[in-house]
Amino acid sequence: MRAVWYETNGAASEVLVTGEIERPEPRVGEVLVRLQASGVNPSDVKARAGARPMAFDRVIPHSDGAGIVEAVDSTVAGIGIGDRVFIRNGQWRRAMGSAAEFIALDARLAHPLPDAVSFTTGASLGIPGLTAAHAVLMDGPVDGASLLVQGGGGTVARIAVQIAKASGAKVITTSSRDDQRQLLMELGASAALDYRDPELARQIIAVNEGRQLDRVIDAEVGVNLATSIEVLREGGAIAGYGSVRAPNPELPFLAMMFKNITIRAILVYLLKDYEAKKYAAILGRMLDTGQVQLPVAAAFDLAAAAQAHEMVEVGSRNGAVVLRL
Repeated sequence: MRAVWYETNGAASEVLVTGEIERPEPRVGEVLVRLQASGVNPSDVKARAGARPMAFDRVIPHSDGAGIVEAVDSTVAGIGIGDRVFIRNGQWRRAMGSAAEFIALDARLAHPLPDAVSFTTGASLGIPGLTAAHAVLMDGPVDGASLLVQGGGGTVARIAVQIAKASGAKVITTSSRDDQRQLLMELGASAALDYRDPELARQIIAVNEGRQLDRVIDAEVGVNLATSIEVLREGGAIAGYGSVRAPNPELPFLAMMFKNITIRAILVYLLKDYEAKKYAAILGRMLDTGQVQLPVAAAFDLAAAAQAHEMVEVGSRNGAVVLRL
């Protein structure tokens, strides 16, 4: 089968190789998926660049993908040959990810993909889609709640805005770009504010009719922690899925204690199987009914994997980046 791999960390143009390798076969409890698209996420390009040491001599990158089930181990129930699926955790603690024509993986990591949802869209569901659903819904229903989604221009945050709106929440979000703020309003946000505003906390509460908010969803927890604490009500919660710019923030414990605020640090790779199954079903339903849109910014051929990685590294894109298989 054709695949992309690297055998050392480094720049995409220098280390990514396209070629032929042996096709995997499903082992006990696994399915074999003929991939139609492979999602390229920031975590994939960071791993290739050397953000964490290589655990294998050769790595086929990417954790997300979508395709058609080609073979099923006899012990697997509930999934069959010909089923359309999207996958998660393709390269999490494994050497062989989704940048290949086939992938064999645990059947619990493959989820139904509705017929109306394209494979390119499906390839962007694993990390960003499940992270967004978990961040919005992990503390229970949000119908009637008010949520702040910080940095709404990011892929996860943009999906979170839509899931929260579709689930009955009032959503306030932030972005430094005029075009992204306009897009976020079109996607269902009640207000989209510039996070560079020195009066941001006051503005957030003002657009929420003077009330503090129920929850905050944030990819930069450390940078935004003071604002989050200020705008949250007593008993509010922060769902954090990143803190790159301030990886080890000082925790203002007393300020949090006197408002009974909870911080939840979440990592999509460690979702329980039942959680992933639940969120996958919610995403599928919302995509099927048009409540959530997942635009694809660019689709590259397999041989152009380096260009795809470089596009993700640059950032400032309004949609997913995928490889077509």
